[in-house]
Amino acid sequence: MPQYPAGSAPSAWIIENERAREVEIWSLTTSERHRRLLARAGCESIRSLDASEQPSDLKAPSVMIVRSDAILDERLVKGLFAASNTILVANRKQHAGWGGAVAAHVDGEHAAEALRRLRRAAEGEQPTEAEASTGDIRLAAPGDLAPAYSAQLRKYDPPYIYPARAEKIREIEDRIFDSSYKGATDLVTKWLWPRPAAAVVRVLARAQVQPNTVTALSWILALVAGLLFWKGSFALGLVCGWLMTFLDTVDGKLARVTLTSSPFGHIFDHALDLIHPPLWYLAWGLAASGRVDAATIVVIAGYLLGRGLEGIFILAFEIETHCWRPIDTLFRTITARRNPNLLLLSVGTLGGRPDLGMVMVAIWTVVCMGFHIERILQALFEKSRGIRIEAWDETSQSEPEQQPVESQQNLEGVD
Repeated sequence: MPQYPAGSAPSAWIIENERAREVEIWSLTTSERHRRLLARAGCESIRSLDASEQPSDLKAPSVMIVRSDAILDERLVKGLFAASNTILVANRKQHAGWGGAVAAHVDGEHAAEALRRLRRAAEGEQPTEAEASTGDIRLAAPGDLAPAYSAQLRKYDPPYIYPARAEKIREIEDRIFDSSYKGATDLVTKWLWPRPAAAVVRVLARAQVQPNTVTALSWILALVAGLLFWKGSFALGLVCGWLMTFLDTVDGKLARVTLTSSPFGHIFDHALDLIHPPLWYLAWGLAASGRVDAATIVVIAGYLLGRGLEGIFILAFEIETHCWRPIDTLFRTITARRNPNLLLLSVGTLGGRPDLGMVMVAIWTVVCMGFHIERILQALFEKSRGIRIEAWDETSQSEPEQQPVESQQNLEGVD
């Protein structure tokens, strides 16, 4: 993404639309959602424009323009911010006649023209042949601005554009929530938590609860769970532990859907993820066996080794180990990390043998470490043969076909 000197970042205009004023997505008005998107992309001066209002800063070095009746994927806003003299076009066929030009990033000399095009598109007007084929401004489909594969979320996830319509609110919210989920994660987070997490996130968004507040509660629960494990109150500790893991899912999703994620929040959340598991295992082992036994040592050492192996894979191949092949993504659901380990500890507790729960975790940890070491060796071997190590989603999935935007004579067929 381009870096602008202080005070020279693009301005931004939000074209208000009466039909979108009553629409709220995750408790954000469309205008507020756009303001947060534009600010996160790097715009400094952001203002709303009513129906025919003309901005006073038409001579700004560059400007981002968005329609308030378009719900955009954050990746598209960031992609457009990095582009120049570009208009983002949505597919009219996909949303029953709605679409056309929905956003733009242009130099000041093209600002008035781009503003006119977006306003006309919002009224359903078609561009003239001269407008559609101009060489001064590039027309871009979503796939031109953001890839369909998300390395951050470890999954194939094409960028979206939706019309801001009341009847589509739930569909849009579900799509945004699904996009906040990682493709490679443990079985509890992947298959058990999504529905209840979405319900809780909806309540918290309406109440304007901040994600860092949820993370702070997770820290408290993690501490309480560890103390209960240390005192031998395994069942009650597991209740606190499982609630903490649920909130660990909720805080990240709340931050993403409400566009309130921040560098501090990322560190606050991930520091907890890194610190508490080995402390839990130590407290559990001390209470269950009366000492730091072999099983506890294996589990803690395996946790540290596992994190190290993941880091080695990233350094060596520039992708996460869980994304290399389908088997790696599948194995991520059950590998010896916190939630699968908690399942084994819960089984031991239910059977009245929390000590055997730790033994089961130790055995499974050894198996998983062997698997990950073997995967690193296999990747090194393939790399030595000149085979590129890349995420399987990126190579096995294909994006929807798009017409070449540059050669189009109208906007109707653009994805």
